[in-house]
Amino acid sequence: MSKIKVALFIIGGFEETEALCTVDILRRADIDVTIVSLGDDKRVVGRSKIAVEADAMWSDIANITFDMLAIPGGTVAYLEHDGLLKLVKEHNDKGGKLAAICAAPSVFGKLGILKGRRALIYPGMESYIDGAIISAQLVETDGNITTSKGPGTTVHFALRIVKELVGEETARSVADKFLAQIA
Repeated sequence: MSKIKVALFIIGGFEETEALCTVDILRRADIDVTIVSLGDDKRVVGRSKIAVEADAMWSDIANITFDMLAIPGGTVAYLEHDGLLKLVKEHNDKGGKLAAICAAPSVFGKLGILKGRRALIYPGMESYIDGAIISAQLVETDGNITTSKGPGTTVHFALRIVKELVGEETARSVADKFLAQIA
């Protein structure tokens, strides 16, 4: 059986905690995560001025099929990347799994794929996911889409992704070793 593959996208101003903690937890669950730069270089600087070296450039992933597309927040700059918007729409249309946290659910909102669905976004940004049913949970999964509020909910977000991709048993095992709880 081949490994589950996740693409996690970063762009200038991304939230480092959300990106790196999510990658760390997914890799602890033996999920193949590729950090993809949406910028002009593999080196991408986040909102707290931490430089991160991506695994691949946007152009490198054109022929790769991923089980999930994940987007950390920190910025709405993702909304300006037409290639990402097209990929997310196509992935969703095929029933592929999507995940976004903090400001990043705005991508799903722009595409209209959250209308009538339970979702979360960073507090005060609800207009970006107009038509969604705002959840009271820390993490929300509605069908193929998982969303969460922000940096403080990242561990719960990442563990939910593990649960959605490889099951609750693996998520509990990773959570136990990480000294965390599943939300």
